[in-house]
Amino acid sequence: MCRSIKTLRPPALPEEATEEEIRAAALQYVRKVSGFRAPAAHNREVFDRAVDAIAEATAELLGGLEVRGAGVVREAG
Repeated sequence: MCRSIKTLRPPALPEEATEEEIRAAALQYVRKVSGFRAPAAHNREVFDRAVDAIAEATAELLGGLEVRGAGVVREAG
């Protein structure tokens, strides 16, 4: 879907994804889905809420994933 969103779990990343990496992926997703690189002032609030929600869901997903032979990847936080 969006080629600039990278895989955020080991072994694609040597370490756990940072909050910054998770937020960057969420921002790329919202930009792709909305069709806006930067929203107009009247859309800023809903755009930012969507990024926050997707970043939170991504952190939860990564916290719950198990990679075979590696156990739990990270704790949600």
